[in-house]
Amino acid sequence: MITLTDEATFKVRELIEQEDEQDLALRVAVRPGGCSGFSYEMYFDTEKTDDDLEGAFGEVRVVVDPSSAQLLEGATLDYKDGLNETGFSIDNPNAQRTCGCGQSFS
Repeated sequence: MITLTDEATFKVRELIEQEDEQDLALRVAVRPGGCSGFSYEMYFDTEKTDDDLEGAFGEVRVVVDPSSAQLLEGATLDYKDGLNETGFSIDNPNAQRTCGCGQSFS
């Protein structure tokens, strides 16, 4: 299961509050595709299936499907807001190769 840094948790909570919808969770998934074989997908979701894995980081719920969870084991979602870097990034120890865009891995 993926872990959120404090910075990512704060930003996700802020974005959820802007949506003004109850019971939103951050869904993180890995899908086939992208330059290197797999790509990350993140979006807010209100649906949860029985086999989804769920984690909580403060008030933020994170939901991951079982096949994505295997590829995200030990991964960390971070958020940076600076001059050189702004946005979310995933540090995934399972990725043997990543592409320049940072959204794709194998």
